[in-house]
Amino acid sequence: MSEEKEINDAFEQEINADTTESTEKETVVEEVKSEPTAEEKYSELNDKFLRLYSEFDNYRKRTNKEKIDLISSASAGVLKDLIPVLDDFERAIANNEQVEDTAALKEGFQLIFNKFKATLESKGLKPMLAKGEAFDSEIHEAIANIPAPSSDLVGKVIDDVEKGYYLNEKVIRYAKVVVGQ
Repeated sequence: MSEEKEINDAFEQEINADTTESTEKETVVEEVKSEPTAEEKYSELNDKFLRLYSEFDNYRKRTNKEKIDLISSASAGVLKDLIPVLDDFERAIANNEQVEDTAALKEGFQLIFNKFKATLESKGLKPMLAKGEAFDSEIHEAIANIPAPSSDLVGKVIDDVEKGYYLNEKVIRYAKVVVGQ
């Protein structure tokens, strides 16, 4: 029995020695792994950069698409509101040949015009009042200068050749005007 005990003790010592060696090797391996090399750091940072760049590029594409969708849906809203006016014009043109009362025809076209104007105004379009106002190069485009009929019209708009328009207080078309000298 003592022989067996000696063998068991020797066997346990070998196992303990192997375990100690493997623990030491694991510690050395862990120490080596705990300190990344410059190449690994570069690779990791480059990967992060590429991911961020890709994410930003996707964000930019998505926001551009959303802008285009927003503009097209806004345009669709305006056009949808103008369709009834178009329908009225088509009916008026179709009945134009049959109507003998020109006063009724004129009144019908005036009603259609008023409906069209109201639709545009509801979308924020506002005509520019230029006649009699002082010339302002920020909102007026002078197409001619003529001698003023009176001294109080010098430097003022005498005639409004083409109306200007505001869209939500921003000039979208400059008024083409004749200015008095």
